[in-house]
Amino acid sequence: MPAAAFVEKLNTQIANEFAASQQYIAVAIYYDAETLPRLAAFFYAQALEERNHAMMMVKYLLDADVEAEIPGVTGPRNGFADIVEPVTIALAQEKKVTQQIEGLMAVAREHSDFQSEQFVQWFLKEQVEEVATMSDLLRTVERARENPMWAEEYLAREHGTEPIADATAPAAAGGAV
Repeated sequence: MPAAAFVEKLNTQIANEFAASQQYIAVAIYYDAETLPRLAAFFYAQALEERNHAMMMVKYLLDADVEAEIPGVTGPRNGFADIVEPVTIALAQEKKVTQQIEGLMAVAREHSDFQSEQFVQWFLKEQVEEVATMSDLLRTVERARENPMWAEEYLAREHGTEPIADATAPAAAGGAV
């Protein structure tokens, strides 16, 4: 059974993941309205990924026979100055989530909650990828500020294929992948 402190912190993280999902939807809508379909699609996919992270956490709590709480979240930021600002916000969000996941790991270790520690390890690995992806995208949109089609071309070239499912990812509640 997970440590009570870990369960509390993981329930909080579920809210953080849902909030990140909503923020990415707001970003995707901004890019959609700007007729930047690849940027929009990228962030719609990111929104689903964050939602699925929350559902993986829910599934872990359900499997551990403890209560999973779905808290309300603060609304996302809407309206952006230019094509760079949403990615700047996204990178800051990913860095914050990395700190939150590290906090989960610290609580699991502090309480010798080895199963929860093992569960969190996948998310730590995932955050390295997320920060790197957003860092690269930020550099790209900064260069493409005056010509957003360069960012569209970058995404077509670098993220144009369906991602390969990570077989090591935790299962998600509701069958989400």
